Amino acid sequence: MSIAKIFILCIQFLSALGVIGLVLLQQGKGAEMGAAFGSGSAGSLFGVTGSANFLSRATAALATVFFICTLALSFLGAHHAQNAAGALGAMKPSPGAATPAAEQERAPSAGSDVPE
Repeated sequence: MSIAKIFILCIQFLSALGVIGLVLLQQGKGAEMGAAFGSGSAGSLFGVTGSANFLSRATAALATVFFICTLALSFLGAHHAQNAAGALGAMKPSPGAATPAAEQERAPSAGSDVPE
């Protein structure tokens, strides 16, 4: 596997873990982040806008990184030359084997038992 694929895969893994963690940290509507820390002063922890705005923006940013990595991996994985005839078109006969068309085109020898 190329270094670019490994790097993108690591970023995708870390962003997936980050999204999972941030979603689990978020509280439902009506619940404050201060309840999770045991006090009511959560405004000083994340600023004036509160924890919901910070967590939702961080989740959206990591989700965007995850989807970009997914698209990049799918592009890198599917970017290879394909035969127009499919898998059967790629098969080549062995050099010692004669094809049926070549056998029909050969004229029988003069001393053969095959009638004409």
